[in-house]
Amino acid sequence: MGKTADKIQPLADRVVVKSLEEAEQMRGGLYIPDTAKEKPSQGEVVAVGPGKLSDEGTRIEMDVKVGDKVLYGKYSGTDVTLDGDEYLILRESDILAVIK
Repeated sequence: MGKTADKIQPLADRVVVKSLEEAEQMRGGLYIPDTAKEKPSQGEVVAVGPGKLSDEGTRIEMDVKVGDKVLYGKYSGTDVTLDGDEYLILRESDILAVIK
């Protein structure tokens, strides 16, 4: 994803995702204006935190890794803009699935 993603280091069980934009044109040849587009709910993981600490103090390993394509809830996480690129920071538990 570039050098910008290298500047973001999420903490605990948080993940940084770059949204994958949906195609501009639909099957019927209609173009969707930006104002009518829904927020994308899939993206690519660009940074992963070290994992959450358990009650015993051991680190719980993350299930996702950099490069995974994931589905997440439409209203999950916090939008962040860094160097003109938009990212979403969310907890690993907000990720619904990994796309294979």
